[in-house]
Amino acid sequence: MALAVPVRAADFAGLAGHGLFGGLTHLEYLRLTEDLLRGLRRQGLEVHLRVMEAEDYADYCDAFGLDPATAAARVAYAGDPELAGEPFLYAGEPLAELVPLLLEDHRARVRMSFACAALLGAVGDDDVGQRHLVAVMEYATTVFVALAEGAGEGFHLLTLRFHGPEDGEQLTVAAELCVEAGMLFPGGRDTEAFCVTLAAGVAVAGDGALLLHGEAGPEGPPVRGWALLRGRLRPMSAHEVFDELADTVGRGVPFPPGVLPRPGFPLPPFPGHAAPREGPGGGGAGGAKPAGGSSPANGSPGDGSAGDGRVGERPDDDAGGGGEPLA
Repeated sequence: MALAVPVRAADFAGLAGHGLFGGLTHLEYLRLTEDLLRGLRRQGLEVHLRVMEAEDYADYCDAFGLDPATAAARVAYAGDPELAGEPFLYAGEPLAELVPLLLEDHRARVRMSFACAALLGAVGDDDVGQRHLVAVMEYATTVFVALAEGAGEGFHLLTLRFHGPEDGEQLTVAAELCVEAGMLFPGGRDTEAFCVTLAAGVAVAGDGALLLHGEAGPEGPPVRGWALLRGRLRPMSAHEVFDELADTVGRGVPFPPGVLPRPGFPLPPFPGHAAPREGPGGGGAGGAKPAGGSSPANGSPGDGSAGDGRVGERPDDDAGGGGEPLA
């Protein structure tokens, strides 16, 4: 069975305006919901949770002609497989501990849903499109492994943003990289969302930027970058990385303190396409450095894995040391 839960107080307040929850406070509602979930689990029932958003729920009920105050509407919303963000399997956790994980999983799934829509719209549903779909997904996984190889030991953060050439809609995603003793540890749902979003950026010939935030060393946290130009990745120069970080301030993201902009290292080119030539001034906006050799990946983004998880050593140039990944 599926259950939609308004885990954010603002959503709960908005939904209460429809006469839901019988006058309970948000805290009281969460406590009763936790008792219900544990009771259902003791009976051997598998329960899937969906984050319930007030505006999204109202739009859903309006689209299907449902009364938002009825249990039937809530059941339909909770179990509809067409909604962005698939349900989250409840495993007996206290809701206080589960809510942050549920929200994180929900955000990743929603991002993945939008990326999937863009990806499928770009490749089409004929045989040629399906082959292209496989190619871009395999490429995105290969790039993920290559980024882990270049990042080296520790915890790192990948951020990707791009917009398509036609409607200009921007998609963003972030995923953590964890490499220990030469092994890439499988990420969660955000890794899947990253690979699908990167595949969408390649398929729609999008423009944007990919940043690799490394662990802080003695001199500070290094950040490397790649420009996504018409769906192809090329390494940025250190100056371009700085400019990209500065641009994020205008989008409401604080500039990372003590950051060390570093040029991106070569990534595998998309199969069948030559790497872009290097333009004047190195990896500046006029061109790119030739991409290096490929990095095989046998895993599937759908299960959050990438290859067998084994990665190489960090490049010697501009390597960073321990610390916390940038948020």
